[in-house]
Amino acid sequence: MKNLITGVFLMVFTFTVNAQNATVKTVSLEQTKGEFTQKSITLNEGTYIFEISNAGVGHEVGFVLTPKGKTDASNHIKNAYVTEVVKTNTKGHSKKVTLKKGEYVYFCPLNPTPQYKLIVQ
Repeated sequence: MKNLITGVFLMVFTFTVNAQNATVKTVSLEQTKGEFTQKSITLNEGTYIFEISNAGVGHEVGFVLTPKGKTDASNHIKNAYVTEVVKTNTKGHSKKVTLKKGEYVYFCPLNPTPQYKLIVQ
C-alpha cells in the first residue's frame, strides 16, 4: 500500500511539474555592439525565460527588465537578470519571470544599450 501511495504521488508530482514547464515560453534576444536587435516586444501575460545572445559585442553583456519609468536598481525584476554574464558569441538565460499586463523596459547596462519597450497585454 505504501508503494502504491508513493507511486501515485510521484505520478501526480511529475504531471504537475511537466504542466508548469509547458507554460513557460522563451524570449530570445540578441545583443550587438551598443544595441539589441529587437527594438520592442509585445507579449501576453505569462511566464517567460529570457535568452540573451551576445553576437560579437567583444565583452560580457547582461539583461535588465523593469517596469517602465522605474529603472533604478531597486525596481529591477531580479529573476530576469541572466544567471551569469554572457560572454562574446555565447548565450545566457534568466530564471523564470511571470509578467502581468503593463509596460516594461529592457536594456543592458554592460553593453550599454538604450532602453527598449516591452508591452504585456
